[in-house]
Amino acid sequence: MPKETAVYTHGHHESVLRSHRWRTAANSAAYLIDELRPGMTVLDVGCGPGTITADLAALVAPGRVTAVDTTPEILAQAAEVAAERGLDNVEFATADVHALDFPDDSFDVVHAHQVLQHVGDPVQALREMRRVCRPGGIVAARDSDYAAMAWYPETAGMTAWQELYGRVARANGGEPDAGRRLLSWARRAGFTDIIPTAANWCFATPESRAWWSGLWADRTVGSVYAELAVGGGHAEPEELAAIAAAWREWGGRDDAWFTVPHGEVLCRA
Repeated sequence: MPKETAVYTHGHHESVLRSHRWRTAANSAAYLIDELRPGMTVLDVGCGPGTITADLAALVAPGRVTAVDTTPEILAQAAEVAAERGLDNVEFATADVHALDFPDDSFDVVHAHQVLQHVGDPVQALREMRRVCRPGGIVAARDSDYAAMAWYPETAGMTAWQELYGRVARANGGEPDAGRRLLSWARRAGFTDIIPTAANWCFATPESRAWWSGLWADRTVGSVYAELAVGGGHAEPEELAAIAAAWREWGGRDDAWFTVPHGEVLCRA
């Protein structure tokens, strides 16, 4: 496939949105919060269902947030979240991060959460984010790193999940281990003033284990990811069912633990 073309591995199945709606600025963009001020203009790239977007809008009000994604359907869900919170300083548009339809120097902050792992050319994406950020502004990106995810107890089914996800994501044109590459990508995009950090999500309480394992079990057999895994010849339905069962078995243990590491970069434009 062309370099800038990639298939979104997760799609927008309910099990995917179950995860995305859990995300907040506090649990997913804490590294950026101290940089935000009332009156700023923010571009939120790949906003998904808009929960982080809404938090950013509240933090910069009366400044404005422009939230973009690739499909009108997911933008409609993000608009509902903003409306439910009574936010009138958010606008929505479809966009391709490789070629953003905004003038140079349009925003004080350009933010992308879990986006660069899914695009065909993350360096070009960062160049575009830099182009539309005003001089002295901030480009912020955060991505997980699948190969660095760790869990206990280790099982063959969970290991099979990790290996399969990597194959499917790369076949779709993405890079599932994006977190460790963000600093390199940012330097290649032309940034020189970069603060690289890392942070984790951890799922170890009974409630968080059940939630995390349940959404991955459902995603493994019922989402676009499942269709791509089978359609691309990476797995048979029976293998996906076994992986889903392994997720549920893991989630039912009282000693289970899972961590999702993220790379983060704050880049001064």
